[in-house]
Amino acid sequence: MADRPNIVFLFPDQLRWDFLGCYGADFIETPNIDRLASEGVTYERALAPHPVCMPQRAALLTGCNALTTGVISNNYWLRPDHADCGMPTFAQLLAKAGWHTSAVGKMHFIPWDIGEGFEHRVIAEDKRHIHIEDDYHHYLAGHELRKLRGWEEPGYTEHRMASVSPIPLEHQVDVFVGREAVRHIEEVGDDRPFMMMVGFPGPHDPYNPPADQAARFAPDRMPAPLPATEDSAKLAPGLLKGHAGGSSRVDLSSFPDESKRLVRAHYAALIAMIDEQVGAIVAALEARGMLDNTIIVFASDHGDFVGDFGFLGKSLFFEPSMHVPLIVRGPGVPAGRREAATVAVTDLFATFLAIAGLRNETGHDSFVLPGMGLEGGGGRQFVLGATGDGLALDDGRFRLARYRAGLSTLFDLASDPAETRNLIADPAHADIRERLDAMLANALLQASLHAHEDRRCPYLTMTPDHPGHREDWRRPYPFPAASRAEA
Repeated sequence: MADRPNIVFLFPDQLRWDFLGCYGADFIETPNIDRLASEGVTYERALAPHPVCMPQRAALLTGCNALTTGVISNNYWLRPDHADCGMPTFAQLLAKAGWHTSAVGKMHFIPWDIGEGFEHRVIAEDKRHIHIEDDYHHYLAGHELRKLRGWEEPGYTEHRMASVSPIPLEHQVDVFVGREAVRHIEEVGDDRPFMMMVGFPGPHDPYNPPADQAARFAPDRMPAPLPATEDSAKLAPGLLKGHAGGSSRVDLSSFPDESKRLVRAHYAALIAMIDEQVGAIVAALEARGMLDNTIIVFASDHGDFVGDFGFLGKSLFFEPSMHVPLIVRGPGVPAGRREAATVAVTDLFATFLAIAGLRNETGHDSFVLPGMGLEGGGGRQFVLGATGDGLALDDGRFRLARYRAGLSTLFDLASDPAETRNLIADPAHADIRERLDAMLANALLQASLHAHEDRRCPYLTMTPDHPGHREDWRRPYPFPAASRAEA
C-alpha cells in the first residue's frame, strides 16, 4: 500500500450488484466500472445491512450499525454532537490526520448542507429533493432549467416511475456530479493527500434517463424479474402503501411485466450514464499523474428490487435490496481478485482508516476489508441488519429476518439465491434458526451497549479521592471517549 494515498470513493445511490458487467450482467456494458474490477478486488458478496438511504449512510460514516447510531429510517439522523459522544465520521478522522476531505454530489445529511467532516462540498441532493436550493439547483437555474417532480416527466405514472427526463444529458444530475468531481481533481492541491466521496444521485428512482439514453436499452433485453412469493406477498401491503404516498405517488398494486422491463431498461440507462462519469474521473486522475497513488472504491448504499417480487425500491432483507457492488482498485491492491467473503458496506469506515494508517477505535460494526493487503483485514463473522421494518442476521450462507409486520424468514442463499423457500418453520433447519436467533439476540445487546457509551459515568465506589463523592460534582456528558477504557 502506498504511503498516504489519495482516496476516491464512488458511491451511486440504489445500485444493485447484478446490473454491472463485472458481476455477470450481459445486457449492459459498464466498461469503466469493469476496468476497476479487472485492476482491483471485486467483492462478490457485499451487503448493505440497513437497506434504506439514511440508515446505511449513517452506518457507513461512523462504522456503527443502525441500532447504535439510532438512524433507523429516512426521518432520523445522527445527533449533532455525535463526535463528542464517541461516534466520529471517517471524514472527521481523516481530516484530523491530514487528508483534505471533500464530498461531491448526494450525501443525504440532515441538514443537507452540513459538513460531517468534509471540508469541501458540492451538493446535488436531487431526484426526490426538488425543493433544496443546492449547487445543482443553482446550476440548472443558470441554464434556465429546474428540478422536476417525477410526475412532471412523461411516462412517470403509467410506467411506475420509468419516466423520460426532459433535461438534456449534459445537464443531468449525475453528469453534473461527475463533472464537479473531475473539476475537484484538477484543482486540488498536492501538498497533502485528499479523500473525495462522490455521491451519484442515480440510479435511484425515478428511473428517468433522457430520451436518447433511454433508447440505448430495449426492455425486451432486460432480465425477467423474480415472481412474487408467498412471503413477499405478506410484505407487499406496507411497500405498496409507501409508494402510493409520499414523494413516489405510484400505484404498484397493478404492475404489468412490460412496465417492469421498462423500469429495468431505464435503470440500466442510468447506470450506463454513471459508468461514463466513472471513466471521466479515472481519466482525470491519470491526467494529473495521481492514479498510481489513489485508492478508488466503488460501492452503493443499497440495491433496488426494480420489479422483483412486484416491488420497487428497497428496505426489505432480500438480495435485490441488500446485495450491492463493492470494488477496490489502487496501489498495493491485487489486480483481478474475486473475494468471496461476506462483507458489509459499513466495513468501508475501518478500511478508509486502515488505508490512512489509523486505528479503528469507534466503528464497532466495521472491519477492514479482506483481500486488499491491509493489516487486520477480515474478521467479520456475520452481518446484523436493522431498519424500521425489522431485523436480520446473515452468517454468510443463511439469512434470518424478523419483520415488524409479523413475517419471519430464513433462506439458504447458497442453494436458494432467489429466496423462494422460506425455511423458518422447517424442522430440518430448526437448529440453524435457533443458532441465528441466539446470534441475533447477542448482536442486539452489543449494539444497544455501544449506543449508550456516551451515558457512562466514572466508577466511584473504590475511588475515595474522586470528586464525584462531593455534592457539587456533575458528571461529564457526553462521557469522554478517552476515559471509557478505565470506566
